[in-house]
Amino acid sequence: MLSNVLLPIEISGLGDHRERAHELLDLVGLGGFEKRLPHELSGGMQQRVSLCRSLIQSPRVMLMDEPFSALDAITRTELSEELQRVQLELPRAVVFVTHSIDEAVLLADRIVVLSPRPGRIHEIVDVGLPRPRALGQVELDEVSRELRGLLGEVTA
Repeated sequence: MLSNVLLPIEISGLGDHRERAHELLDLVGLGGFEKRLPHELSGGMQQRVSLCRSLIQSPRVMLMDEPFSALDAITRTELSEELQRVQLELPRAVVFVTHSIDEAVLLADRIVVLSPRPGRIHEIVDVGLPRPRALGQVELDEVSRELRGLLGEVTA
């Protein structure tokens, strides 16, 4: 797993970043799993490794295209919370693509609603809720309801 996290560094020839890789693995709760092979990890653990691999080069912007779509609901919730925690510790601009309204409201500061074909920006919604957030918060549910209403307008 450690070599998996270090792969972008090795490809770029940016020197030794083993200490940074260990710090990132510790940050996402995978300290002690460095020698595990990908097939020995759960789907959630594999996504955490992917997050570390993305962060190893300290990017200013990250693109996450439905990173939790193949996960079960419990793991998806855990990783949403984990991503918020990592974002608070290592602030980055993240473009997060999802079809889940609840996930968008939970993770985003700003949600860009696209129209159906052709996909164009229909509206930008500021979430404006303090962090950290958790599913089931009354405020999140209110924003989700508003967004569902807006999506009804887009598809009508």
